[in-house]
Amino acid sequence: MLKSFYEHIGFFGSLFLSLFLFLFFVFWIAGLAGITLPVDGGKAKFNKWQVLIAILIPLYPVFWLITDIVAQHRFMKNN
Repeated sequence: MLKSFYEHIGFFGSLFLSLFLFLFFVFWIAGLAGITLPVDGGKAKFNKWQVLIAILIPLYPVFWLITDIVAQHRFMKNN
């Protein structure tokens, strides 16, 4: 697959594309882990619909992760 990318978009294009896809996969898994993490130390159950949407639509956990990072940054900045 990288060979066909290399033939069509060159060395740097295939390098950036493969790096982007790898980082997207890592952020997707991190977002899934964050969504399923209970907020109150394990007493509450996570929302099953939210996890299902996160698995079927990979962009959702990435955006969730980014918004959670921004919220944590604002929280730490105010304290």
